[in-house]
Amino acid sequence: MDFPHIEHHGAKDGVTGSCHQLDMNATASLLVDCGLFQGNDASIPSGEGGSRLLIDFPLNTIKALVVTHVHIDHVGRIPYLLAAGFEGPILCTEASAKLLPIVLEDAFKLSFSRDQQRIERYIDIVESRLVALSYQHWFTLADTDELNARIRLQRAGHIIGSAYVEINLNYPQAGESKRIVFSGDLGAPHAPFLMPPQPPERADILVLESTYGDRLHEDRQTRRQRLEALIEQALQDQGTVLIPAFSIGRTQELLYELEEIIHTRSIGASSLANMFPSETVPASVGASSPANSTTDRPPLPSEERAGVRETIPESGITSERVGLRSKETSLAISSDAEQPPLPQGERAGERGQKTAQNEGPLAENHSPYQSTTNWPKLPIILDSPLASRFTAAYRELKPFWNQEARDRVQSGRRPLAFEQLITIDSHSDHQRIVNHLTQTARPAIVIAGGGMCSGGRIVNYLKAMLGDKRHNVLFVGYQAKGTPGYAIQTYEGGYVNLDGERFDIRAGISSIGGYSAHADQNGLVGFVTGMQRWPTEIRVVHGEQKAKEALAEQLQASYTQHNKPAVFISTGRVGDMTEPGGDDAL
Repeated sequence: MDFPHIEHHGAKDGVTGSCHQLDMNATASLLVDCGLFQGNDASIPSGEGGSRLLIDFPLNTIKALVVTHVHIDHVGRIPYLLAAGFEGPILCTEASAKLLPIVLEDAFKLSFSRDQQRIERYIDIVESRLVALSYQHWFTLADTDELNARIRLQRAGHIIGSAYVEINLNYPQAGESKRIVFSGDLGAPHAPFLMPPQPPERADILVLESTYGDRLHEDRQTRRQRLEALIEQALQDQGTVLIPAFSIGRTQELLYELEEIIHTRSIGASSLANMFPSETVPASVGASSPANSTTDRPPLPSEERAGVRETIPESGITSERVGLRSKETSLAISSDAEQPPLPQGERAGERGQKTAQNEGPLAENHSPYQSTTNWPKLPIILDSPLASRFTAAYRELKPFWNQEARDRVQSGRRPLAFEQLITIDSHSDHQRIVNHLTQTARPAIVIAGGGMCSGGRIVNYLKAMLGDKRHNVLFVGYQAKGTPGYAIQTYEGGYVNLDGERFDIRAGISSIGGYSAHADQNGLVGFVTGMQRWPTEIRVVHGEQKAKEALAEQLQASYTQHNKPAVFISTGRVGDMTEPGGDDAL
């Protein structure tokens, strides 16, 4: 066998389960990611009677595992890898080293045991194996007469701590060298907290993700305005807006954007109050209307500040307020009865599906002064213990934030700990808030764990509210085929199966683009064309077949347009896999 040689143990026939093995020589290999299969990918057979959770490849040559980032589809099989006998180091960025134990603790609970002693022993093992690498610095994996192998992690801009991997292989005896790059998941520009990825200087072989290889993102610079407009429209149905979100990355970006909306609305309300000091500031710019007024409520005692347990009136919920509490005893969630009814036919379930495409004019023409939502008093409920842990970790990772986010903190704002943000921790509080919002349909935004609605607390909200036209579900991320999220997004007015039970879809369903944490087709092509020396071989992985083929076509066109030497591009389809030398590992 010629070296280097690449085998793909996941993400070669779908979007999830990333796991790639680079055989550097006959005795040394490197594993890049070891992720969980999700959605339809999880049902693809792995041999007769096989399970896609099992580690069905030999470990004897694997010298190390490198983790590109901590999403579950890139790290979720690590517990199985350790159980199979892997004893090598786990290499990742400094930020990922802080986040990975949280992810793997949750994965261990779901897959193996909830026994606290076993969990602690397991996490101790994980932490003892972690080797945290700084961005841009070379780390030596092997240095012998036969092989010198070094790796370097570079910012991928996908989530905090994410990286693409450069691997430099020198074969002294043969006088040959190769540069292999694994993209991991590449991010898109204009992401909160993150600096965008910069292409590597060169690559001989590139393993490239293709999640959005067949499409372009909507303008990410105006996505906050589109988010604001969609939430405004949804709240006119006088119910709750449910946002299924992944615990890490998407949740923190949403909180960042919502804090900006609230901050802007608060400034608008304050400005009008200064302009018309003798007038009542209308609710349309964020001040309390008479129906929502909290001025007659007694102020909180001075000691009841951030982190103090509080009770949400009427629901009996006790939760942690993340930021400083405003001086009132309730969440100021306006009763359905306090607001005028919508005109017939204007409820979410009767409007038809709202998407970012048909919301363009609304977002473009939207003005804060047309708002009927009291944003400064609107509760933002984060109902995901795991997301809360990640959010706290994000706050501790400020050195890895981009300049805009750091400047926001320097100005005195708290983008991940603002006063309207309420976190729900215990399961009993979770059940009470579900019941409370179901019964009252009071305006609120709920961000709940379970990005594709296949698990997590979002499922209980959906079971309770999906059949009620007053509520709305807002999707801000990719929904893989075979997941409940995909069914809800696709079959509005139909039904979805949740935990084996059928639920009608009567709530409003909205989807907004521009929030994907993945690069689109232009970003992926730009990652290649931005190199000084383009690859001679590209393996397109981590995407549906049509996305992989569309990306491959664009890449081929770019090579032709720029008069570059021929490139071999493989997508996993039969017929394009055989390389010179007969390697058909993809």
